[in-house]
Amino acid sequence: MRIEIFGLNMRVNDTLRAAIEQKTAKFNRFFDENARGEVKLQPEGNNVRAEVTFNIRTHFYRAESVGPDAMTAVEQAIANMEGQIRKYKSRMKKRNKDYSYMEAYFEQQEVLKDEPAAEDEFRIIRRKSFPIEAMTPDEATLQMELLGHSFLIFLSEETGKVCVVYKRDDGDYGLIEPAY
Repeated sequence: MRIEIFGLNMRVNDTLRAAIEQKTAKFNRFFDENARGEVKLQPEGNNVRAEVTFNIRTHFYRAESVGPDAMTAVEQAIANMEGQIRKYKSRMKKRNKDYSYMEAYFEQQEVLKDEPAAEDEFRIIRRKSFPIEAMTPDEATLQMELLGHSFLIFLSEETGKVCVVYKRDDGDYGLIEPAY
């Protein structure tokens, strides 16, 4: 997995870069060598914001955190991302062909005690744009949760139309299929 580390309005020294590379190396057990990772650090007042994003195939994994120093913020973001992956592993495992790059991780988790499935716990809270990918509404909902967003625009594999999946105020999900 390739990792790129950026400092926006701050310098990332070699010691910090090496520590971040060591911390992100744990994701090698989740992803294969085709994964690409980015760590962006940016000062925010007296704190530092860390945004960690991994991209593999058409899937994105993203977490961010704010901490008193860069390493604390990165560690918190990494912990958040690991939690997301563990929370949604049963959904990803069901879609084995789409998440085949995580097969070794799933096999390892079979040995451990299975966590209760979090089938209906999605909460959409934010918006972000990225290139449109063809997927099913369930895949779009999962991708939206992994990114931490409140909605996601996607190309429906079923209809071939641009659709939006979003989190409703009552905790359920909505799907907008425009007629054109």
